[in-house]
Amino acid sequence: MKNIKSIKAIKFLALLFVSSIAFVGCSSDDDHGDDHDHEEELITTVRYTLTNGTDVVILEFQDLDGEGGAEGTFDVSGPLTANTTYSGVIQLLNETESPADNITLEVEDEGDDHEFFYTPTISDITVSKDDLDEDGNPVGILTTLVTGGAGTGSLTIELIHEPTKPNDGTSINAGGSTDVEVTFSIEVQ
Repeated sequence: MKNIKSIKAIKFLALLFVSSIAFVGCSSDDDHGDDHDHEEELITTVRYTLTNGTDVVILEFQDLDGEGGAEGTFDVSGPLTANTTYSGVIQLLNETESPADNITLEVEDEGDDHEFFYTPTISDITVSKDDLDEDGNPVGILTTLVTGGAGTGSLTIELIHEPTKPNDGTSINAGGSTDVEVTFSIEVQ
């Protein structure tokens, strides 16, 4: 009985690890008829910066050797302040290049083929997307994050390639493929 519980625990931990970190670059996209280069991009760093005056909180995931090597690291610079509105900006980098390649610029340029989704587990947090693609649909590079009361939980950030647009604002029914997905532990004080 002990072996079965151990095997189940190992399977659960492996599933949790894979679901919390998924790195896939943008796939080939031939339905545009333009000459954009759509080769896969390596995303080594996800940095979400939240600012309210001098209150700055940075959520960063970094995996410099990419998928399959050493585990990546998560860093949250501090707690969020309760009942506060933050301006947010997300940045995706490939830091295996020198200087680092800013993948966010490609996402912005191809906004109609991308959308970020922000899913908090703390019910008093809302995230709205403040930038739009050429068709008037949200992209999510620029956001407004509003906190309510104190609490702890997580914030999952996903970048979906070729989502259905418009959609219901969640990644569950957006379709497309996941370019990156990270989950941060967060605290509101």
